[in-house]
Amino acid sequence: MNSVEGLVNQIQGLSTTASDVLSLQNLLKQADDSLHAESTRLLPFLDQLDPSKHSLGYLYFLEACTAGPVTKEQAGSYVLMIARFITSCIAEQIRLAPDKFITVCKRFKDQVLLLEEPLRGVAPMLTAIRKLQSSSEHLTALHPEFLLLCLLSRCYKAGLSILEEDVFEVVTAPMSTVNAIAVEAFKKYILVSLIHHGQSPTNLPKYASSVAQRNLKNLCQPYIELANSYSNGKIADIETYVEANKDKFESDNNLGLVKQAVSSMYKRNIQRLTQTYLTLSLQDIANRVQLNSPKEAEMHVLQMIKDGEIYATINQKDGMVRFLEDPEQYKTCEMIEHIDSSIQRLMTLSKKLNGVDELMSCDPLYLLKAGRERQRFDFDDFDNVPQRFNI
Repeated sequence: MNSVEGLVNQIQGLSTTASDVLSLQNLLKQADDSLHAESTRLLPFLDQLDPSKHSLGYLYFLEACTAGPVTKEQAGSYVLMIARFITSCIAEQIRLAPDKFITVCKRFKDQVLLLEEPLRGVAPMLTAIRKLQSSSEHLTALHPEFLLLCLLSRCYKAGLSILEEDVFEVVTAPMSTVNAIAVEAFKKYILVSLIHHGQSPTNLPKYASSVAQRNLKNLCQPYIELANSYSNGKIADIETYVEANKDKFESDNNLGLVKQAVSSMYKRNIQRLTQTYLTLSLQDIANRVQLNSPKEAEMHVLQMIKDGEIYATINQKDGMVRFLEDPEQYKTCEMIEHIDSSIQRLMTLSKKLNGVDELMSCDPLYLLKAGRERQRFDFDDFDNVPQRFNI
């Protein structure tokens, strides 16, 4: 126990300057096993540390304290403690031990779920993401934990605020063999594409590994067939197919997305009508889109008008729908600002892609691999070679 007290004193003395914190980091790494061995007796020592000053040391102690099983009674106090730490900790210090910070935050998520209070975790988890990120373009391991809490607490707008951010920094790993994560992701990719775009991607991107190109479609056949049925635009056919494969979709935990995909087909079919007709009755829309009644057709049309998916008016007297052209003239200040913002985003993306391209073109490992895989050289590659090296 004396060694733990000594470590507390060192944390208090080495948490001021950047060089001191780096020295403290080495000490904490060496003491990590000892802290876990004493985990059941560490809680009182946290009172001697200030999370707003001794963030790195506090993190090591907190991670060790929460490593064991946690009861529902303990979870209540731990949630308060971890939330306080997340709010007040110094970002520069916790980034020296990102794995431990991520572990503590994931346990925090588990504890608020144990308490059946996911809403309590939304704000602290968002703060944790911000402190872990080097910039808003960085995708962290806490993003899925935060989004899960948003879904369970129905804080959809909070989750959307994260999803709308442009992400350029992502940790990836090459897929040398087919794995369950890639298969499940591809299934959801198909369903989300149907919901958002009204069609499924026919081919994977060129940068996808050859293993993915060869195998993923065969392993996701029910979803490929669902997409094919969707493209026909016949509600009855897709509903029959979904019912026949309901158990499969349910076992994959994708039945909810499948139902959303089916529901989105009504919108797609209504949008197709706007390309052919200027006016239609609600009864005609219901018949053509295979809805149960004119009232249901009216609800769909009104929602689509509200969401800006179509432009139309409904005459309540005779139940006629008149389809209109997009009224936007692109002359308002708001639209000009929106266009300018989009241009700026594209320019930023272009600069980043050019930077990545330059880095890759100078990377020795990439050049070595590219040289080995190339069957022959193209003489155009030598255009910029100095004259003394002309071939």
